[in-house]
Amino acid sequence: MFGAIVAPTVLIFLVMSGLYGQLLGQGFADGQSIWRVPDLFVANTPTGGDLGAQVLLPKILFEDLLPSGRLLGWSMDWFAGFPVMYFYFPVPALATVLLDLVLPYGVAFKLVTIAGLVALPTVAYFFVKNLGFTKFVAAIAGVAGSLFVFMESYSIFGANIKSTLTGEFSYGWSFALSILYVGLVVRDYRNDKAFDPWAGVVLGLTAMAHVVPTIVVVIATLPLVLSPISGLVRGSDDLRCSMRRSVAVLWTYGIGFGLSAFWSVALGVNVLQGMTADMGWEQVTAIFGNNEGLGSPVPWEFIPVLVLGVIGMAWTLKRRDDVGIAIWMTLFPLAGYFLIARLDLSLVYNARLLPYWFFGMYVFAGIAIGLSASAVGRRTDHVVRVSLVGVVAIFAMIVVVVVTIHDIPGWVKWDYEGYEGKEAWSEYENLMQTVDELPDGRIMWETNEDMNQYGTDLALMLFPFWSEGHPSMGGLFYESSPTTPFHFLNTSEVSAEPTLSTKGLTYLNYRSMDFERAVKHLAMYDVAYYVAFTEEATDAATAHGLERIAEAEPWTIFALPEANRVDIAVYEPVVWAGEEDFVDAALEWYDDVDNLDVWLVGDGPPDWKRVTSVEERLNALKPYANSGTATVTAFDDLEVSFITPAVGVPHLVKVSYFPNWTVDGGDGVYRAAPSLMVVVPDGEDVTLEFERRWVEDIGMLITAVTWVGIAGYAVLARRRRTRATRTSAVPPIAR
Repeated sequence: MFGAIVAPTVLIFLVMSGLYGQLLGQGFADGQSIWRVPDLFVANTPTGGDLGAQVLLPKILFEDLLPSGRLLGWSMDWFAGFPVMYFYFPVPALATVLLDLVLPYGVAFKLVTIAGLVALPTVAYFFVKNLGFTKFVAAIAGVAGSLFVFMESYSIFGANIKSTLTGEFSYGWSFALSILYVGLVVRDYRNDKAFDPWAGVVLGLTAMAHVVPTIVVVIATLPLVLSPISGLVRGSDDLRCSMRRSVAVLWTYGIGFGLSAFWSVALGVNVLQGMTADMGWEQVTAIFGNNEGLGSPVPWEFIPVLVLGVIGMAWTLKRRDDVGIAIWMTLFPLAGYFLIARLDLSLVYNARLLPYWFFGMYVFAGIAIGLSASAVGRRTDHVVRVSLVGVVAIFAMIVVVVVTIHDIPGWVKWDYEGYEGKEAWSEYENLMQTVDELPDGRIMWETNEDMNQYGTDLALMLFPFWSEGHPSMGGLFYESSPTTPFHFLNTSEVSAEPTLSTKGLTYLNYRSMDFERAVKHLAMYDVAYYVAFTEEATDAATAHGLERIAEAEPWTIFALPEANRVDIAVYEPVVWAGEEDFVDAALEWYDDVDNLDVWLVGDGPPDWKRVTSVEERLNALKPYANSGTATVTAFDDLEVSFITPAVGVPHLVKVSYFPNWTVDGGDGVYRAAPSLMVVVPDGEDVTLEFERRWVEDIGMLITAVTWVGIAGYAVLARRRRTRATRTSAVPPIAR
């Protein structure tokens, strides 16, 4: 059975390393040798989709946060500052940092991206085996379940190769861990084991790799928690047994939460406090077909598997196999897919649930094949022949997958040959070197899908990766920053063909750039430079009077009008007290570009005027005397300091708001439109610091207590085993 699991594992590794594509000669230029180091092991900077921007995160963690003793922190590199690791997943990033200690950064990053895929055959086998099937059937079903990663009909839902290559590798980690977790829970449940810390540890790792698989497997194991209800019907003995098993599952929830609490408590509180940006996800509603690349629950390539899967599910039910949890884990995500779409819950992307539907049906298809092969093998009444039937079945499944692989080798090559492997690398490198020679300052750049030739159309998000001191206004991890919707509004004003990821905003008409609005908006974020890509945007920026300061063909770099990192108020700020969300009010405020100096804040001293409509803020304004300019003395990831001549007058600090910012030398920090911070100095020297707050402290305490508990349990368990060994070694007393 070991060989059966090795086969798909090796196939996945060969494909992801690039060797498979090299052997087939796919995706290579004419005359290019296939006999070379696989791209997976080339020390370059991987790219492709979101992956091409995600390379920045472990670098921030390694160079900035961990040296300061933090895992959760802040970076100025994107969105005028964004919280690092508060809304993203630490396990894959930490794994990259650890591997980077012994491997080149690019190689470490790429190996982390494939880890979840490579682990899936083993955990799939483990899962099916613990459902009670023979090793023979479990091996075939495990192989089948793992082969779903080669599905090519979708590329963003998660867990398959294409999704990994577009940047969903954290989901891949979490998916594999979640299947392992369910396998452990089912094993312990079947063995009537009262407590197993390992299942809880795996659940904690699952949560810290991605939240969606965590939610799925908690729901998937809830029937085991609720099993005492059926015990009430069957009698007291069954009830006691069910209660014991139910508590064992609940323990895994507690341990999983406890181990991840240092991260998950802050995540939950910040989400509830509205610190995430609503991307307005458009739900997938199709049922059949590939849906023009958007996918569906029944893409055409999935239909043969679905037929076999239904047979396998029906067969196991007829045999009365204990597959209830497998069926539940397969079907309720499908139901959730339709329910979320019907309710139009824009905060959740319903298609993220479908990988469990696909995986489950692949597993049941494998069970059908395994049971059939087992039946054929039994008729031969010979162990070797039975094994041969199994080998043939596995070989046939792998051959079917291999002959249907089409896009994947080219995708692997595109991502793992890196930025440095692209024909247009010299242009991209020249831009980064040109920017590196400019004085420090934030950069706004024109978005355009044609920039995919450099590896991804997000390539310019890596300004801070290549050039210290040049943060990009555009970044990834959109939901983590309150600046995200305002950035995309700015993008529509400076891009001929803008990429607008946030839905529900009022953008300019397509190709209707407006630099008069853009310059005012970008001044709010103290943006120093604008980088144009198209001739149309270059002409529009020139016509507006922006100063060309550098050329890096095909890009043109402009200097924006000088702005301040800290502004002193012209008028007394107005506090929003309306019924609609502050972000909605801030968006309306942001649209009034002629009155951006009348600040709208989410809170403030009692004497500041309260308004319930945005227009109302312009009534009875209270002006301040002109008080000069604040001098910024520090502007780092975790600290902003300035000296001001205007003590007692509100100051706008052009850093994205987050509740962890505190002020020394003033009052506040108040959330201000569009997404910034206002403080009121009570002295000339003012310092804002990004500090841990109560949510992190509580989370760290819970995690510490959990670790102490696990360690204590391990010590007690070892002592019990030692006593049991000594007792068994004492000879019986002669009578």
